[in-house]
Amino acid sequence: MTTALRVRWLGRVHYADARALQGALHQRSVDDHLLLLEHPHTYTLGVRGDLGHVLVAPAEVGAELVRADRGGDVTYHGPGQLVGYPILSLPTTAGVADTPAYVHALEDLLVAAVADLGVGGCGRLDGYPGVWVDPAGDRPRKIAAIGVRQTRGRTMHGFALNVDPDLTFFDHIVPCGIADKAVTSLAGEGVAVSMRTVLDAVVERFTAWWQPITVERADVVWRDATTVGDDRDLSAFSRKLGPGEPVRLTGRLAAAGVTDAL
Repeated sequence: MTTALRVRWLGRVHYADARALQGALHQRSVDDHLLLLEHPHTYTLGVRGDLGHVLVAPAEVGAELVRADRGGDVTYHGPGQLVGYPILSLPTTAGVADTPAYVHALEDLLVAAVADLGVGGCGRLDGYPGVWVDPAGDRPRKIAAIGVRQTRGRTMHGFALNVDPDLTFFDHIVPCGIADKAVTSLAGEGVAVSMRTVLDAVVERFTAWWQPITVERADVVWRDATTVGDDRDLSAFSRKLGPGEPVRLTGRLAAAGVTDAL
């Protein structure tokens, strides 16, 4: 569909920084991008979200609450969750130019990626966007959330796939405004895989769907290889203070040699 897709793994990034980066790429870049990252503990509330679905003061559980200019209600982002922000120019001739079709395309590729990783039987649940485990069964449970925005044929926001997050953070909200459905993760379904393995699976399925001529991938931040037996993502640009340390995203990108061609 496009000449090149620029795929970037950014490590752990504060929500406001990631939103600013999305906005810059949406407005100033003509290229297609897939930003992949984690957030610190964050609740985001969509434009039509109900604040009453936030059941505790976020600060009491070590999280922040952010208003997001996307569809959907309230959701949780945090360590152990792979967040994907595609910034794409949707072609009008490929059947994905309208938002529902685009959401369905994201759902389909995530269903395939999750199956590749070992969780089969996933799919859509009528009336509830996202990816669900056992959607036709007695206990459907959401493993990936989707909330997007599209303006002038160009996309923002995207998906959040639960790899191995602390699922108790979902207990403090009504996730996506759905009170009677459970949330799960790859780990919760018995699949223990690293974030890097999940990243590779999602990128493979995403590129198979988008079909760029070339894929330019840069893993800007990754695990400190000297830390034996530790799967945490450490920023090489935060003086190795540990995961989640605040760093300036622009400095992180520059230090990785990723500047104008992000």
